[in-house]
Amino acid sequence: MPLTDTAVKAAKAAPKPYKLSDQDGLALLVTPKGRKWWRLRYRFEGREKMLSLGVYPEVPLKEARARRDAARKIVAAGGDPSRVRQEERDARATTFEGVAREWHTTRYAAKAPKTNAKVLAHLERHLFPWLGARPVAAIEAPELLAALRRVESTGAIETAHRVMQAANMVLRYAIATGRATRNPAPDLRGALTPVDTTHRAAIVEPRAFGALLRAIDGYDGFVVRCALKLLALTFVRPGDLRGARWEEFDLTGGRWTVSAARTKTRRDHVVPLCPQVLAVLDELRPLTGTGELLFPGSRTPSRPISDNTLNAALRRLGYAKSQMSAHGFRAAARTLLDERLRQRVDWIEAQLDHDVRDVHGRAYNRTQFSDERATMMARWGDYLDTLRAGNVVPLSRKVAK
Repeated sequence: MPLTDTAVKAAKAAPKPYKLSDQDGLALLVTPKGRKWWRLRYRFEGREKMLSLGVYPEVPLKEARARRDAARKIVAAGGDPSRVRQEERDARATTFEGVAREWHTTRYAAKAPKTNAKVLAHLERHLFPWLGARPVAAIEAPELLAALRRVESTGAIETAHRVMQAANMVLRYAIATGRATRNPAPDLRGALTPVDTTHRAAIVEPRAFGALLRAIDGYDGFVVRCALKLLALTFVRPGDLRGARWEEFDLTGGRWTVSAARTKTRRDHVVPLCPQVLAVLDELRPLTGTGELLFPGSRTPSRPISDNTLNAALRRLGYAKSQMSAHGFRAAARTLLDERLRQRVDWIEAQLDHDVRDVHGRAYNRTQFSDERATMMARWGDYLDTLRAGNVVPLSRKVAK
């Protein structure tokens, strides 16, 4: 059957392997499962060979014929299209873009999709247009700096530093995989404008924090009020709280396990639930407990409340951006647990889901310090009740090491 668009579409219903042939060796092979592959039959050095030209319908008939014609020109010039394609693949594998994409696939496969996409976007937007086709082994510090200067010139200083960090890791990967012998990125240390580091706003003074808790109690949005209360009591990352799912909570055992798929560290994070947290969940469950999310969006219940919801609530309560942020509850807990309740720093850091390591350099697992953290979180819940009542607890004795 000749290759026409109508014939190609008709082949989709073929119950067995099926081949449509065109002049000059082009064929469409259809498998029993419905997959359709373009193939080109040609001869090179007296031997018959087969070349894949893509998958239909991603590659339409017109494009398949164009690829056939390009391959036949190579044959006419005495070349082997299969060998030329392999050489091109080998060449791409040693370019900066080829190595970078391979590194990204390897390094970020297990990362959160948002992080994965952000890193790839930095590479595609800021490095590939200028360095992508360059052999990775030939890249020198001045040309890398020139690409970074383009980012810096737009005022995106922090982005420029993040792009340099990504470039550094790509070049290190190139060395590790034998495609480069030197990394010029460290030569650029100090060449970019320093990042003006600003910490997220947080209230860490006990009386002021107590006033914040009372203000939250008076917030007029019930779901957001519950979210702010839980944020203060658990001090998890705001994104982990917003995406909280009822199935993650063991109310009988008093544990909330934030799944590794949602955490920044890509490991399960266990949050002991003090009585105050359980009380908030009891209030919230009649309203959202029949769904999957604790805090569904008002317009799209299948998605959680937005990134800005909690910070906007703090602004409505009268707290400026420079005074308090949703992320600031973590800094407040870190400070007050250490300075006022005198809890061990490694317990606090573990509860913050930071990378705490033992004397042998091993990262803690999700059950480490479980009893101590449960006790600490219970004290934290009681302490917040005291602050809410307007009392300031005197400094406690430091927990024994």
